[in-house]
Amino acid sequence: MTDVGAESDRLTRVDRQEPLLDVIDLRTHFQVEGGIVKAVDGVSFTLDRGKTLGIVGESGSGKTVLSRSIMRLTTGSNVITTGEVRYDGRDLVTKSTKEMQGLWGVEMAMVFQDPMTSLNPVVKVGRQMTEHIRHHLGVSKSEARDTAIELLRSVRIPEPEVRIDTYPHEMSGGMRQRVCIAIALACGPKMLFADEPTTALDVTVQHQILNLLAQQQQDRFMTMIMVTHDLGVVAGRTDEIAVMYAGKVVEKAPTNQLFADMRHPYTQSLLWSIPKVSQPKHTRLNAIAGRPPDLISPPKGCSFSPRCPYAQEKCHNEEPPLTAAAAPGHQFACWYPVGSPENEAAYEKNLAAGVPQTLAAAGKLQATEDLGSTIDLLTNTEGADA
Repeated sequence: MTDVGAESDRLTRVDRQEPLLDVIDLRTHFQVEGGIVKAVDGVSFTLDRGKTLGIVGESGSGKTVLSRSIMRLTTGSNVITTGEVRYDGRDLVTKSTKEMQGLWGVEMAMVFQDPMTSLNPVVKVGRQMTEHIRHHLGVSKSEARDTAIELLRSVRIPEPEVRIDTYPHEMSGGMRQRVCIAIALACGPKMLFADEPTTALDVTVQHQILNLLAQQQQDRFMTMIMVTHDLGVVAGRTDEIAVMYAGKVVEKAPTNQLFADMRHPYTQSLLWSIPKVSQPKHTRLNAIAGRPPDLISPPKGCSFSPRCPYAQEKCHNEEPPLTAAAAPGHQFACWYPVGSPENEAAYEKNLAAGVPQTLAAAGKLQATEDLGSTIDLLTNTEGADA
């Protein structure tokens, strides 16, 4: 029997267009032998229904832990999770694993990073799909098989009636990733997390997978969070981008605004790292100087300061807050934001002093205009049909 009051409240929330997801000061810390790892350290954002958020950052920045924390997949005796994750008006942080099992697959699902390890290698594809469908939808074995075949067909797997009886190792990497997407979409979730969905795939297959996700999102009016280390992947496929570093969001903005006026040096460094189509063969790739910080003992002040070409004494001693930019929805955490007079003065000062990371950045600045053309190309072509 339906709870009329609860249903009425849900419809009222939809009518008011409240965000589907509201994350407030979320923190996920791991207690390990060496200390406490602050994998996610005070992240807040909202995501509207049907929209796509890109979470970008290097390995170890906390983006995967953030997405798994939202889904309540980071549980264990050594995990400390605080803050709020309000999904469709319900706080997920307070829910038990048993309560979350009613939401996984039906309300929210995840496409995991490596399809070879997320699929069971000794179980046929059909069984891995139908178990999921029968558990949540309560249909018969034959109905579940028919549904699985249709799902495989919807993600453009040829001969789905044959492929459903094969093992994962008999498929290519792109085909396995399509199976993972089909499993995630099986019960019609409202929200989909795509964790590095194109890792280890060649460029052509990567393009096809991204187009497939975009098409499925449009057809189903899903909300999606896309996790990646590559700004080029999210350039033309997201409504908003959050850049993470050392467990925190250091810049967040609508996608077009971020590329038009990025303010944080780390975002700029990620952009520099994208190979340019204008470069000749065997050109050395631009890497960010230094290494990601130790999350057990992060540096004092701004976590990016040891690697930043513009860092000053203030950066090494005081942590910058997330500040609103002039453009709506644009926030950044930097004392010397890119494009400001203070930033230019800091750059000249560090260049004259021979700061290593500043000297490394000097050559990259000359390529900024060409890189902008590359991003324009990505933005205009990524949404095309494969």
